[in-house]
Amino acid sequence: MGRSRHVGWVAAGLVLGAGACYCIYKLTRGQRQGDRGLRLRPSRSAEDLTDGSYDDILNVDQLQKLLYLLESTDDPIIIERALVTLGNNAAFSANQVIIRELGGIPIIGSKINNPNHSIKEKALNALNNLSVNVENQVKIKVYINQVCKDVLSGPLDSAVQLAGLRLLTNMTVTNDHQHMLHNYITDLFHVLLTGNGSTKVDSSFLSLYDGHVAKEILLRVLTLFQNINNCCKKEGCSAMQPTFPKGSLFFLLYGEECAQKMRALVDHHDADVKEKVTVLPKF
Repeated sequence: MGRSRHVGWVAAGLVLGAGACYCIYKLTRGQRQGDRGLRLRPSRSAEDLTDGSYDDILNVDQLQKLLYLLESTDDPIIIERALVTLGNNAAFSANQVIIRELGGIPIIGSKINNPNHSIKEKALNALNNLSVNVENQVKIKVYINQVCKDVLSGPLDSAVQLAGLRLLTNMTVTNDHQHMLHNYITDLFHVLLTGNGSTKVDSSFLSLYDGHVAKEILLRVLTLFQNINNCCKKEGCSAMQPTFPKGSLFFLLYGEECAQKMRALVDHHDADVKEKVTVLPKF
């Protein structure tokens, strides 16, 4: 029984870690993935916001119009464009709050059930950006079961599958919602084993632990390491001294190259980074 639980935690770490690698790597490259409020009558100006030529950050009124348009139209082209626009705007922290307060999360979330895979992907991307806000996660967590099912039932390495994995990663950065993946761990682990390079862990992931990396990124990847290490300690991983498969997240994190990077970060100039490093295993 203990061995089974240990394997489960190892799989959980790989699932969360592989998704995190992809998500954090994209973050360093600056890539954005593209309670109902008061309703306004749809207008042509709302559709104009989705035509790809409007690059400004939307204000409250524009976001409100766009959400009503998304809720009221059946045109798949307009739905997809609206989701892309909302997803891009959800990359900004202020808009993450505004969209939630306008009742936008359930409007966007309803589109993950759309049979059009492109629409489903864009909805997942928008939810992914919104999920960076912790308060938004409380509303987004109701979609976790559906996202897990979509990830497992969709084509391997598809855009929908990767978008779903990114959302699951953001939703499980903290310990608040990790338990919701419990029933899917084995199957998610299989996805990671059989997927292509977009799904697996690349050795370049360790470059995110370099001292010159932005504080925001460093704290995120150190939190990932801390969560995985806590899971291992809880299940007696350290005492068992398991052998991790080469190329896995565990192999990278508990290898000598990562140990050297951790030792270097002990002398990092930022106090928050140093504090994170000190609670990790002694290298």
